[in-house]
Amino acid sequence: MKNLACLLFLSILMLSCKNDVPQYNDSVPVHDDFKIESKFVNETRVINVWTPPNYKATNDSFPVLYMPDGGIVQEDFPHIANTIAKLVENKSIPSIILVGIENTDRGRDLSGASVIKEDEQYCPLTDGAKNYRAFILEELVPEINKKYRTTEERGIIGESLAGLFVVETLLLNPNTFDFYIAMDPSLWWNNRHLVRKAKVFLENTPNKKIRFWFAGSANETISPHTNNLAKTLENKASKNLVWKYSDEPNEKHNTIFRATKEKALTWILNVK
Repeated sequence: MKNLACLLFLSILMLSCKNDVPQYNDSVPVHDDFKIESKFVNETRVINVWTPPNYKATNDSFPVLYMPDGGIVQEDFPHIANTIAKLVENKSIPSIILVGIENTDRGRDLSGASVIKEDEQYCPLTDGAKNYRAFILEELVPEINKKYRTTEERGIIGESLAGLFVVETLLLNPNTFDFYIAMDPSLWWNNRHLVRKAKVFLENTPNKKIRFWFAGSANETISPHTNNLAKTLENKASKNLVWKYSDEPNEKHNTIFRATKEKALTWILNVK
């Protein structure tokens, strides 16, 4: 009982809106922002958009990276935008547009359905991720394509609960994006449903190339499941799914995003 209580407490920390993450003073880069009305999540959402330096200097079109947890205050848009800017400047990655989605109800939007009653302590069990995914694909993507010069290539990046959303999207709706990045995804959700059923989901990998990079920290509620997912991919991933797992035993749940973001972006945007 004591171990269960400890596990639940750790899970609460993981699913909280970054309350366990050290505070950083990331400079806010020059960016655009706008609001979009969504029928799928039934509310107005704030969207932040960073474009690479050569966007205004050329007529080129660019791939798009979408990011939950993409707000300005106490979310990850500034430091990911700054990281991409540095990598583009160093010619480590090609130019890309970053689209951050500011949170309103993180637990609702980023978690799929669960049949585990205890999970309701952290997030609703009602598959809010399905509506959030529809919002991105059917409302936000068309709006971004209308407002900006974009190619057809798009990806998504997230950690913790957003990482769970990334992995769930890859396994359930793989055509949504062309590349996926997940740091410390909360794969324990719904009694490890995504990991347990990954073999079945992987049978539906589409006939196109998809890239997937993911990482797991030393956190005992995360590491066993990311390791197991990697083992499943070794045996069951089709040739169309190009993937890489980064086991990070020296990182904690609240350090892994910043520790691995550059290697993740560099690999995913350069792999052939």
